[in-house]
Amino acid sequence: MQVAKLAGVPRAVLAEAKARLATLEATQQSKPAPAEAPQLGLFAPEHPVLAELKELDVDALTPKQALDLLYELRKSVGKS
Repeated sequence: MQVAKLAGVPRAVLAEAKARLATLEATQQSKPAPAEAPQLGLFAPEHPVLAELKELDVDALTPKQALDLLYELRKSVGKS
């Protein structure tokens, strides 16, 4: 609410938001607390192809091996 006020949101909008917030808070207090949900991570898990690329020693590959690997990785991400 304070940020909205600082951003210049009209007073009528702030008053309506406060009223709705009060209503929501009143109804939440009468309900039992929900079971704790599992915490989600902030970042998506790393794609297996990225993990494989990070472990790859590209300098040790021949051009043919590199090309074969690219085709294999492309297949594994669903591109034909």
